[in-house]
Amino acid sequence: MIRFGILGAGNIAHRFAASLEHEPRAELKAASCRTLQKAQAFLRSVSHGPGAHAYGSFAEMLTDPEIDAIYLALPHEWHFDWASKALQAKKAVLCEKPAMLSASQMVEIADIVHDRKTLFMEAMKPRFTPIYKEVKEAAQKIGPITKVEATLCNDMLGLVEGTGTYHMTPGPGSGVLLDCGTYCASWIEDFCPGKLRIVSVGGKFKHGIDIYAAARLDCDGVEAVLECAFDRSKPRRATIVGERGRIVVDELHRPTQAILLMNDGTKQPIEAPYEVDDFFGEISHFVDLYENGKIESPIMPLDASVRDAVILDAVRDGMNL
Repeated sequence: MIRFGILGAGNIAHRFAASLEHEPRAELKAASCRTLQKAQAFLRSVSHGPGAHAYGSFAEMLTDPEIDAIYLALPHEWHFDWASKALQAKKAVLCEKPAMLSASQMVEIADIVHDRKTLFMEAMKPRFTPIYKEVKEAAQKIGPITKVEATLCNDMLGLVEGTGTYHMTPGPGSGVLLDCGTYCASWIEDFCPGKLRIVSVGGKFKHGIDIYAAARLDCDGVEAVLECAFDRSKPRRATIVGERGRIVVDELHRPTQAILLMNDGTKQPIEAPYEVDDFFGEISHFVDLYENGKIESPIMPLDASVRDAVILDAVRDGMNL
């Protein structure tokens, strides 16, 4: 039984806890917030293992010998600090996306992982959905890939401004690129393995915070397009184009269906529902890794997290963020 502690208790932590309940090899054993009262309230609102502890500080939970693994659900700008501390304390870490604010931070985390021989995985949910494997297999049918386009645009500016979350709070972890663009970067990273070069970048800002980003990249001759927004809606899709056809994946951040469109006119729907929900696949995979003594995932390896961050760094540099 793997005993999880949760760092942070926002909405995504509640969703994680609800999904964790369906994994028989794991249980929620602790939660920590900036106040003890918030941690206690969180545990009252979710299912957990017997004798679960509430902690009023993040550091205190990392000293708990009953905790094997940490689900890190803090705002983006705190990921590096607390992932580092958790790994140094020999706690396995499942870290919400984006894993880190920069490639240099992610490289440092990878070094700590190898030094401490302790598991770290970025919680890039789409890669652990049942359909992702189907899309990877379908990509073999369309021939050499020529273009990957990933778009995650939501008309939600009023929501993120009104709730006072980190998304629109000035600071290194704010903005749409780190929140939505990281999903787009992950699709590009996996299907465009070549050396990346920025071709063009555009964006829109409010109070100095990016609310729209669009970038074109070249990956050794493969074109890649990344687009994300808080201020407009578009179909949220990943499109993978090959010499013989293309694959269109709906809801790229939590996919369950896609379509394979061949150049000869044939169409093949691809459907694969979640086993439980969009969190369960990554949880189950992480538990497998822990049980088998692995320190990184073959599906979302450390190098992939580094390369995702390289893509986002390049886009941010182009936007002068």
